Amino acid sequence: MNLELHRTAGVFEHLGAEWNALLERAVCRVPFLRAEYQQAWWQHLGGGEWPDAELLVVSARDDAGRLTGVAPLFAARNSEGRPALLLVGSHAISDFLDLVVEPKDLDAFARALLDRLAADVPGWEVLDLYNLPADSPSRPALARAAAARGWAATEQLLESSPIIRLPDTWEAYLAMMDKKERHELKRKMRRAEGGEHQISWRMVGSEAVETFLAMMALDPDKARFLTSAMRAQFRAIVEAARAHGWLQMTFLEVNGCPAAAYLSFDFGNRLWVYNSAIDQHFSALSAGWVLLGNLLRWAIENKRAAFDFMRGGEDYKFRFGAVAEMIYRLQISPSLAAGDLGGQAASLQTLAGEYFPK
Repeated sequence: MNLELHRTAGVFEHLGAEWNALLERAVCRVPFLRAEYQQAWWQHLGGGEWPDAELLVVSARDDAGRLTGVAPLFAARNSEGRPALLLVGSHAISDFLDLVVEPKDLDAFARALLDRLAADVPGWEVLDLYNLPADSPSRPALARAAAARGWAATEQLLESSPIIRLPDTWEAYLAMMDKKERHELKRKMRRAEGGEHQISWRMVGSEAVETFLAMMALDPDKARFLTSAMRAQFRAIVEAARAHGWLQMTFLEVNGCPAAAYLSFDFGNRLWVYNSAIDQHFSALSAGWVLLGNLLRWAIENKRAAFDFMRGGEDYKFRFGAVAEMIYRLQISPSLAAGDLGGQAASLQTLAGEYFPK
């Protein structure tokens, strides 16, 4: 396995086609690992989250020259102030991250990656990997590679990531819900369809991003989150998703006025709900619930396998029948004992509050 270090942003375009093809076979197939998403994130450094980051993408090829692994890393001081190597996308606005590697090559890539980082990348103290899914085989593979070198590896549960595994029909989905919640959803959707107001929902393109951002900013918490740098980041992500065919933006309109909106990614036979916007002037009409119900029905009718609410344990997600999955932060250090890394758990518990509001 031949590894190469890439320190300039041209790597995302240079490897883009091979990178995305590898992702289709990888241990973790999520939109946040697409080359164009990674490029958009790096362009704005997570909306200004990492102003002093230095890129360090590690790629691996086999003897035939075939791309077999990508570790999209960057160097910066982590939230504890330690010199760290983190995954591109860390950590506030990219719900799931991982290595890009096929299962059959994972252990060899994990060992080779740690060897190369130890030999050729000076100055870092911890490999700090946020937002790894619970079912990611990279977690145990990297821990095994660390143990083989005598390094410490520890991980911390970050938060839940609710998901609905979709049945074949809308009626079957409704039957999955709690009886009370099913009644409420049906009542609200029926009222919207037959009420005195003209209510409709539609899918739009990236041209609606400014309307979406304006609606997000109606929420005071989201308004504080939407700095000029973060707005630029959102525009770049939306455009990258549109250009490569996995953007889905939907609006619910009441008498022609936008009342609720969802920004989602339609990728890998799954709908990934990235963020939402609600105008509370229409709260009496339950605009958010009505749009979400229609979006779920669309996903079922179009044979999507899952509806992923992604990171955050908000109550409404479970009221729609979601089941919690978990994401983790994995830290690997050449220099600290596992007990020393484990002592950072208290500070890790505060991470959920740093994530962007949905």
